[in-house]
Amino acid sequence: MLVLGMMSGTSADGIDVALARISGAPPSLSAKLLGHTSVKFPDALRKEILRVAEQQPISAGALSQLNFRLGGLFADAALAACRKFRVSPKRISLIGSHGQTIFHQGRPVPYFGAPTASTLQIGEPSVIAARTGITSVGDFRPADMALGGQGAPLVPYVDYLLYRHARLGRISLNLGGIANITVLPRAAKPQQVFAFDTGPANMLIDALVSQFTRGRLRFDKNAQLAAQGHSNPALLDKLLRDPYLKIAPPKSTGREYYGHAYVRKILALGRRHRAKPNDLIRAVTIFTALSVVDALNRFVLRETKIDQLIVSGGGAHNPLILAQLSAALPGIEVLPSSRLGVPKDAKEAFAFALLAYETFHQRSANLPSATGARGPAILGKISYAPPR
Repeated sequence: MLVLGMMSGTSADGIDVALARISGAPPSLSAKLLGHTSVKFPDALRKEILRVAEQQPISAGALSQLNFRLGGLFADAALAACRKFRVSPKRISLIGSHGQTIFHQGRPVPYFGAPTASTLQIGEPSVIAARTGITSVGDFRPADMALGGQGAPLVPYVDYLLYRHARLGRISLNLGGIANITVLPRAAKPQQVFAFDTGPANMLIDALVSQFTRGRLRFDKNAQLAAQGHSNPALLDKLLRDPYLKIAPPKSTGREYYGHAYVRKILALGRRHRAKPNDLIRAVTIFTALSVVDALNRFVLRETKIDQLIVSGGGAHNPLILAQLSAALPGIEVLPSSRLGVPKDAKEAFAFALLAYETFHQRSANLPSATGARGPAILGKISYAPPR
């Protein structure tokens, strides 16, 4: 099957699209990435997505409109990708769309008399299927949560298919808005794989860059601003006391925790420690790397021998993060996912192509050891294309 995978992360930069050729079934499933591209959101719409994801008020009607509008944009992104890859939409068998997360509460909290966990990804798959004429799978996370899992992370199933190795212990690290890891012990069986969100990745860096440049820049390209900053050990030490880092996995996080309120706390910390803008950007960049290192030392390396750290996502382009990871993890080779055949920016979109393929074939694709679910779940909801 030719399958398109689509993803928009917590930074809401836009829609990543990957084209994959997939055949077979685990453990001999074959998947090849044929191309990847990305489409930016209009600025005004991105601001609205981020506003809603920060839990600012929105009416039911406006949320419904946003869901369908994003469905249209995801459909447009799929068709634009077909044009770019020079493949007719009629040749595409399936689309897997993660959608846009606007709320994620992985652990149950009291709600109207009962502990409740929930998640909400929008970008209506029925609109994608109707506009493209391609059967579409969306809403992947709730099936895992219905079985008591956190609904995240879901990419570990794909990491297992792509990166398990008979002789090497590996960790797949994705640096999107949030940083998450998949731990793959040497010759791992599925139940030995575990994964969790380690903390922030690009989310805090991007927020500070946008704040200090008044929206002129969205991210710190090649860590140029961080490189101009000075180190502030006292400030960094304060950041590394973040309570989330101490929570044992399985765990997941997002904009609900590392969003606007968290950035305000960092700005206040910066004023208290007399940090200039670039000093603060540098501190948060190093905090991103060291929070990953902290997670590995706290929850992984005591039990599991790791030989390689495979890095993907937007943060894989940040040389300061990569340098900090290499310096703090002696004996572990830090390498980009592109060295193993999946470009750094295509990994998650590629993953949702694979997850959709498994859903279409009625096979489970969560790893309970990663999400905390009681058992396997067939992920996602299928929106069939209109009859031709």
